[in-house]
Amino acid sequence: MYFAALLARTEDGWEASDTELDDVESLADLTDLAHRASTNDDTVIAFIEQEDAWFGVIRVDGEEDPRIYVSDAAAAARSSYGEMLLTDELLGRDPDDLDVLDDLVDLDGTEDGEPGAEEEEEEDAGDDPVAADAVPPGPLGDARILDDLGMPERQLLSLDTDALGSIADTLGCVDVLEAVR
Repeated sequence: MYFAALLARTEDGWEASDTELDDVESLADLTDLAHRASTNDDTVIAFIEQEDAWFGVIRVDGEEDPRIYVSDAAAAARSSYGEMLLTDELLGRDPDDLDVLDDLVDLDGTEDGEPGAEEEEEEDAGDDPVAADAVPPGPLGDARILDDLGMPERQLLSLDTDALGSIADTLGCVDVLEAVR
């Protein structure tokens, strides 16, 4: 189960809105949603959480590119919502490098379950660091995303359960976030 919310920083404090992710298919869609939540190019923080498996914080400041932090990239990669946050840039991949696609897709003609297919996959993954670790486990992205709002990198990196509640507490908007939960 997922929880998602947008927090827009205004002159009067934080305003929260529950975010329905059904129509969000990409980071660009999520960024557009954040822009619509802002009235004067204010800071907007989007939270996405999957039942304590991982959480993501996406920060949009005016027209700047979104900044992203994901608590566990490997767990997020197994989620459609997490996968949209794991951009090529965040993963350190060149989107124009076609060899990366070849490394990630096994096109040798064997099917799962055929004799030797499993051994070949293990050998191939062991020889190629990109295929073996396409998405690294653990935190990924801008861990200083909330520094100027009162949550230093060290504190963000230490969060695991009820991370969004802890972040909201630090930002001073627990009541606002809980109203949309």
